[in-house]
Amino acid sequence: MEPYGMDIFKNATLFSELIQCGGSVYTWCYNADGTLLKSTCPDEAFLSGAFSVFGCVQRMVEYGREHATPITLGTALGMMWAAAFEKDGDTLQHAWVIGPVFYQDVSMRGIEQGLAYYSQMEISVAWTMQFYEIIKKVPVLQNTILDRYTLMLHYCLTGEHLAVSDINSECMPQIPNTVHSPGHDRHKVYMAEQGLLQMVRTGDLNYQQALSASMGISAGVPVRSDDALRQSKTSIIVFTSLVCRAAIEGGLSPEEAYALGDNYIQAAESAHTLDELNPLSHMMYDDFIRRVHKCRTNPKLSQQVQKCVDYIEMHLDQKIRAADLAALGGYTEYYLTHKFKEETGLSVTDYAKFAKIERAKVLLKSTDQSIQDIAAALSFSTRNYFSRVFQDVTGQTPMEYRERS
Repeated sequence: MEPYGMDIFKNATLFSELIQCGGSVYTWCYNADGTLLKSTCPDEAFLSGAFSVFGCVQRMVEYGREHATPITLGTALGMMWAAAFEKDGDTLQHAWVIGPVFYQDVSMRGIEQGLAYYSQMEISVAWTMQFYEIIKKVPVLQNTILDRYTLMLHYCLTGEHLAVSDINSECMPQIPNTVHSPGHDRHKVYMAEQGLLQMVRTGDLNYQQALSASMGISAGVPVRSDDALRQSKTSIIVFTSLVCRAAIEGGLSPEEAYALGDNYIQAAESAHTLDELNPLSHMMYDDFIRRVHKCRTNPKLSQQVQKCVDYIEMHLDQKIRAADLAALGGYTEYYLTHKFKEETGLSVTDYAKFAKIERAKVLLKSTDQSIQDIAAALSFSTRNYFSRVFQDVTGQTPMEYRERS
C-alpha cells in the first residue's frame, strides 16, 4: 500500500529532507544486490565503502531478502546504520538506509580499539587516516531517536505502522579485551588530571600542548548512559568543579571562582545540543587560567619585565634570547638584561630554563610523551642536555621524576 496515495520514491525523498532539518543525518538507497543507487551524504563514496567494509551491506541484503521489518546494523566502533525495505511481494526491491550515526560519544582510543576488531580485513593506513577525519562529522544520535526515524522510514515505504519492538536490533560485535588494566588506566587519568589542575594553580597560559595530550587519555566521566548529551554535561560539570577549586588554590578569590564556576555549570545544563556543549569545556579552562594568571602577576615587576615574563611562558617551545626580548620592548639588550635580573633575581637564560623545566614536569606527569619528544618540544638541543638541565634543577633525572610521580 502506498501511504497518502504518493509514490514510494517521493515519500522517501521527503523523509530524507525532513530528517536533515534536525542535523546531518543522511539517507541512502541500495538495490537488491547491495549496489548504491543514491544518497544525500556529501562523503558518499567513502562512507558507502565503510558500510561495505564493516560487513553491513551484506548483512542488510541477506536480512532484507528474508524479512520485511527494519533492522539496525552496528559495528565494533559504536557506529550504526538503520535499514528499511521496499519489497514487491516477497521480493526485495530496494533497501533504504539511515546513517551513519554514533549512539554515544566515542573517544579516539575507542575508535582504534574498534578498528582492531576488523584487523583481518587489512585496512590500509591511508584509509584509516581518512576515516579518522570523516568520522569527526558523524553525528551522535540516541538509540530512541534512530528507532523513531527507522519506523517513520518504514511507514514511508510500506504504509505500515510498527512498534520499536518490531525493529531487529543486531547485537554489536564484541571488541577484544585489549585495554590496559583499570588500575593502570585510572592512574594515568589521575596524573593527567593533576597536571591540568597544576596549570590552573600556576596560571600557565601556555597550556595547549599539555591539555591536548591529557584529553587523549580520558574521554570524560565514565557514566553509563545512552544519552550522549547528558554524559557530556556530567563530564563538564565535574571538570568545572575541579578547575574551580584549583583556581582558588592558585589565588583566585572563592567569591570570583565559585561565581564563575556556577555560570559555566549553568551554561552546560542549558545546552540543548553537543555542538553547543563541546566548546564550553575549553572555554571554561582557558577563562580560569587567565584569571589566575592575572591575579598572580607579580605587582613588583615593571610592565616591561612582566611583558618579557609572559612572552617566555608563552614561547617555551622556542629558543629564547635576551636580544629578542629587548627588541620586543624596544630596549637595548644591556638595559633589559640588567633590569630583568634586578626585578626577578634571575638572568633571562635562567628564568627561561626554570620555566621550561616546570613545563617538562607537567608533561612528564600528565602525558605519555617520550623524554626525547618532550626535550624537542621545549627546544632543548638534545635529550642528554635536557636530562642534565632537568637533574640540575630538580635533583632527579626525567625518568626518575616520572616514575616517582
